[in-house]
Order: sequence, then C-alpha cells, then structure tokens
Amino acid sequence: MRDTFRSIADRTAVIIGSPWTFVGSVIVTGVWLVLGPVFQYSDTWQLTMNTLASQATFLVAFLLQNTQNRDTRALQLKLDELLRSTTGARNDLVQLENMSDDELDRLHEEFETLKRRRSAREPRGPA
Repeated sequence: MRDTFRSIADRTAVIIGSPWTFVGSVIVTGVWLVLGPVFQYSDTWQLTMNTLASQATFLVAFLLQNTQNRDTRALQLKLDELLRSTTGARNDLVQLENMSDDELDRLHEEFETLKRRRSAREPRGPA
C-alpha cells in the first residue's frame, strides 16, 4: 500500500507541477466562465466549479504533502551523513529536526553569537 501511494504521489507531484496542468486549469476556468451566461449564472453553475476546485485541492494536498515529507526526510538523512563524515563537525547536530523549539531557539542564538563574533573580527574594507 505504501509503495503504491508513494508512486501515485510522485506521479501526481510531477503532473500537478507541470505548465500543462496550469494551462489546463486556466482553460477549464475559462470554459466555466464562458458557460456562465448559458446557465444564467445559476447556483448549480457556481456549485460545480466550487466543488471541483475544493475536491481537487483537498486530494492533491495529501499527495503533495506525502512527497514533501519524503523529500525532507531524504534531505535530512543526506545532511546527517555529511555531518557524520566531516571531521570537526558537531555530531550533536545530527537529528536536529527532532529537537524541541526551545532547543532550536538556543542553538539559533548560539549561531547568531558566533556570527556576530566572526564579523567583529573580520577586517573592514577600505572606507
């Protein structure tokens, strides 16, 4: 089931992200607008487009989120491998994404302090 869902999510991400899908959605919207006078801008005319758009958005959101989650996980694993294999790297930064918000805030402040110290030590260019 997971592999089938992954395959569907990957294909959907490629299709939804293509220029042709955008052009198709513009055409569908244009046809819907042109048909407005034909259906006298009825509630059914409005409801049809609203329902189609809502359902498409709802379903595609799950598929794209699955793709994004997998891509993020793969990227994190690649970064973890780089940290593990780099001499002098802080291995405690591996699995950083699992830290609490407070821990991340403290680490952010630490890096900001390091950045300020480094820029204070760097010589200024000609004035």
